[in-house]
Amino acid sequence: MKTKIVLLLSLLTGLLVFSSGIQFRKDDIGAAAAVDYFSTQVNPFVQSSADLLKAIQAITQDSASVIPARKALVECRLRYKSISFFTSYFFSSETRMYNAAPKYEVEEPELELVEPMGLQQIEALLFEDRVYEHKEDLIDQAEAFNSSVADLKTLLYQFSASDRQVLESVRIELIRIMTLYISGYDAPLLKSGISESLESSKSMEKILLPYIEQDVAQSKRLSETLHSSIVYLQLHQEFDTFDRMEYLRKYALPFQEELGQLIKRQDLELNTSAYLNYGARHLYSPDFLQSWDSIAPAKRKALTLLGRQLFFEKGLSGNLQVSCASCHRPEQFFSDGKVKSASLVKDSALRRNTPSLLYAGFQHSQFWDGRSKTMVAQIKDVLFNPLEMGSSKASVYKQIGNNPQYSKALNRLFPQSKGPDEQLDHIALAITAFVSELNPLNSPFDNYMAGNNKAMSSGQIKGFNLFMGKAQCGTCHFAPYFNSLVPPFYDISELEILGTTKDDVFSKPQYDEDPGRFDLYKIRFYKQAFKTPTVRNTEKTGPYMHNGAFQSLENVVEFYNKGGAAGLGLSTPEQTLSSRPLNLSKEESDQIIQFIKSLTDTAYAQNIKPSK
Repeated sequence: MKTKIVLLLSLLTGLLVFSSGIQFRKDDIGAAAAVDYFSTQVNPFVQSSADLLKAIQAITQDSASVIPARKALVECRLRYKSISFFTSYFFSSETRMYNAAPKYEVEEPELELVEPMGLQQIEALLFEDRVYEHKEDLIDQAEAFNSSVADLKTLLYQFSASDRQVLESVRIELIRIMTLYISGYDAPLLKSGISESLESSKSMEKILLPYIEQDVAQSKRLSETLHSSIVYLQLHQEFDTFDRMEYLRKYALPFQEELGQLIKRQDLELNTSAYLNYGARHLYSPDFLQSWDSIAPAKRKALTLLGRQLFFEKGLSGNLQVSCASCHRPEQFFSDGKVKSASLVKDSALRRNTPSLLYAGFQHSQFWDGRSKTMVAQIKDVLFNPLEMGSSKASVYKQIGNNPQYSKALNRLFPQSKGPDEQLDHIALAITAFVSELNPLNSPFDNYMAGNNKAMSSGQIKGFNLFMGKAQCGTCHFAPYFNSLVPPFYDISELEILGTTKDDVFSKPQYDEDPGRFDLYKIRFYKQAFKTPTVRNTEKTGPYMHNGAFQSLENVVEFYNKGGAAGLGLSTPEQTLSSRPLNLSKEESDQIIQFIKSLTDTAYAQNIKPSK
């Protein structure tokens, strides 16, 4: 049966006059030029979309007929990336499906399913084993896409833009380049990410020219750095061998810093994001993201000290024998080194592996299945879980609320507190404050990105390039925390379906029976879906995966190298990890592991002791 494509792009149709309604401030420097550039670049994008449709219509049973369609898709993607800074910023809701993920997505809390569509879905279909069998779906996709793109200019009707908006759009696009484009996030099979980064960078050069001309002398370094990055991208187009580390350190990160300085000099700051900190030097600075917990800055220090005490407090457990630190052991990088921690029920274990708490504050959902949206909610869940800490409100109030030391600290921090329920929230908030500070960012990698050229070995640098390129690790473990926070806004935490096996004997793979997020919502696209944890400190926090079934990093890398469960031959129809083998050599796998070890923080976690 023919699949119906539901087009979500709410473009205004039938509006032929668009330029007359555009509004600008009289003192704007480059906003009008940016809109003119966008308007000009829409035409080749529209043409490339039409060419893509024709190439797909021409596909036959001859496999060679697919090659022109793939080339047309690359060209269409390049034309899209020349204006993506503009469309993604100014028309995000109308054009977000142009380049959406090639998988069904569940929009919570409504639990509405969004069908895969757009350029990424076309790519996925063009790389199926028998493309001709998908021709009907491909034509549907290409027709819907072409129809939407053809009306793109109509969005300029009664449109307004400012310098501040234009410059922020460039700022955000640069983050996309450094985290998504060069990793192949949205073109993993075409491997056109470097060419796409080039097109986007060339657009930036044109858009920034009016602002650079406002203070040529002070902007000279910015102009030279951006131009040099464009030359570098032009000279190094091969995706698998592209030196991402050199590109970032020599060009992209300095450009990001200099762009921030230009915006500040011209008093054109604007931050419409919830979590990005434009005051940070660059992507890998410790303060790149702003904290999103509910802790008032004035209370943070005192609340963190209290939370540190409570983290080690056995009085929070029902049997007064265990604390948070019983499973999240500081000397073991806040994990416990076990496949699964022991539960409070004799001779039994918890359902899932205990993850490290380092960088847990930089997630938008907690637990492996993402069931808690805040850390406060997670902490209360653990406190009252009969298998974990087995406590109760009455017990917490008795052991903590009636403790003179704790009650004095809580009353000082929350003088208006009313009753046990509020006190419980404040206890959970204090522990949250402590855990949210567990972001040392002092690994060899961090030191290298901060300018210490001796902090990483050549093997570790090669591993980073593989991690962020050929191995595709960086398309799920996103920089800079290498976890599930999705760039460029870092406003959601992704879950993935890998089909993690019951053990790491890949010669005889067995299904793992844990349904993951499917436990919460009986939607097939959540079956075996788990949150992507950080790769930081994984050298010290094995065994691995949600079930603790993989005993070494070597086995973890090999699992991905083979294409997950589907690549191993297990039927995993909703697997989000590509089932295609990565074809990593033994040396390349070793280099990836070397890079992962460069993410081990030093002289921090293991030194945390209970406060007296």
